[in-house]
Amino acid sequence: MHIDQLSVAELATERDSLQQQYNTLKGLNLALDLTRGKPCTEQADLSNALDGILQGNYFSADGTDTRNYGGLDGLPEARALFAQVLGTTPAQTLVGGNSSLTLMYSVIEFALTEGLAGAASAWGNNDTVKFLCPAPGYDRHFAICEHLGIEMITVPMLDTGPDMDQVEALVKQDDAIKGLWCVPRFSNPTGCVYSDETVERIARLGLIAGNQFLVMWDNAYAVHTLYDDAQQLASISDLCEKHGTMDSVIQFGSTSKITFAGAGVSFLATSERNLAALKAHLAFQTIGPDKVNQLRHVRFLADANTLAAHMAAHAALIRPRFECVLDALNKALAGRGMGEWTAPRGGYFVSFNALPGQARKIVELAGAIGVKLTPAGATFPYGEDPEDSNIRLSPTYPSLKDVKAAIESFVVCVQLAAIEDRLQQQA
Repeated sequence: MHIDQLSVAELATERDSLQQQYNTLKGLNLALDLTRGKPCTEQADLSNALDGILQGNYFSADGTDTRNYGGLDGLPEARALFAQVLGTTPAQTLVGGNSSLTLMYSVIEFALTEGLAGAASAWGNNDTVKFLCPAPGYDRHFAICEHLGIEMITVPMLDTGPDMDQVEALVKQDDAIKGLWCVPRFSNPTGCVYSDETVERIARLGLIAGNQFLVMWDNAYAVHTLYDDAQQLASISDLCEKHGTMDSVIQFGSTSKITFAGAGVSFLATSERNLAALKAHLAFQTIGPDKVNQLRHVRFLADANTLAAHMAAHAALIRPRFECVLDALNKALAGRGMGEWTAPRGGYFVSFNALPGQARKIVELAGAIGVKLTPAGATFPYGEDPEDSNIRLSPTYPSLKDVKAAIESFVVCVQLAAIEDRLQQQA
C-alpha cells in the first residue's frame, strides 16, 4: 500500500515489523558491499588469456619492438582498434596506460596551466574557472575539479542527458565556465543514454562558448550493454565534424571493465590540433606508455566482432545481479511512494532516489547492519545532494548471493526510514 494511504496505527504496526526485521539482520553480522562499480572475479577471468598471449613475440605490425621506449601516442594497431570503440579515426586517437582517469586529469591540468591552444588559452589566466557538472554524476570527475580548484556548477541530469536548456543558458551568460563533464552512454549512476538531440546540442556548445570551452566526453561504458536492445549513442565525432567543433570535445575510454581493471588500456580521441598539443605536453611526463600491454590487448580483442562476443560474456555474468536488484526493489517498493529507481540497459549502476531528506539516514541504517553503500551525496559536486535523496547501487562485484542479501537488507532500511519519517510528521 502507498505510504500516503496508511493510518498512524498502520504506520506504527509496519514500523514495528520492519524494526524486528532490521534487528534480525543486525544479528547476522553481515559484511556486504555495494559501494563501487568494480568487475567481479568471474569477469576478470574472462580475460585470463592475456597472460602469455604474446608467446615471446613482442613486435607490432610495423616492426616496433614494444619492449623499448617511444610511441607516445600508442601502437598504430591499438589506435585503430580503440578508435572503433569511440567511433573516431586512428589519426584522432591516442592510446595510453591503464587509467582513463589519468588521461582526464592530465587534460584538465594542461588546459588549466598551459592551454590547449597556447599560453593565451590557459584557463588559469582567469580569476575563476568553472565547470558544469550534471548530477547525479561521477564522483571522480567532481574530485578532479575540486582538487584543482575549479568551481563546480550542478546541472540536472534528465533521462535524455544533461538539461541542455540550462547548460546552454549558463554557458552564454558566464565566460568563466570552461567545460562540461559527460558520461554519455549508461551514465554513472543513472544509466541513461544521451538522446540524439542532446548529443547534437553538446556538439554545438563550441559555437556558443568559444574555443576555450571543453566537453569531457567520458564514454566509459561505450560497449557495456546488458541487453541487446540497449539504446545506441549518436556519434559526437560526426556531429562535431558537421558543426566544426572538433577542438571543443575530448573523448575518453578504457578497457578497465573489459579486461583487467588494474592492468588495462586507456585511450582518448580529439581533433588533430588538440592531439598534437597533448602529445607535446605528455612528452614531459613519459617517454611512452606500456606498449607490451597494448599489444596484448590488440592480440586478445582483435576486432569489433571479438570485442562484442567478449562483452556479451560480461553481460551474461552481471545481468542476473542487476535483475536481482530490480526484482527486490519492485517487490518491496513499487507503488509504495518510498522511492524511485532506474532500470538501466547497460553500464554498472542502479540509481535510487529515496524520499527527500532520507538518503543519509538509509546509508547510516544500512551501514549499522553491515551493508556498505556509496556515501549519500557522492554523486553530486562537493558531496552535497540538495535533496539528500540519491543513492548509487553497484551490484557487479559481489556474488549473486551477496547481492541478494544486500538488496533485501537495503529495502528494509528504505522502508524503515520512510515509515519513521512519516510517523514523525504525523506526531
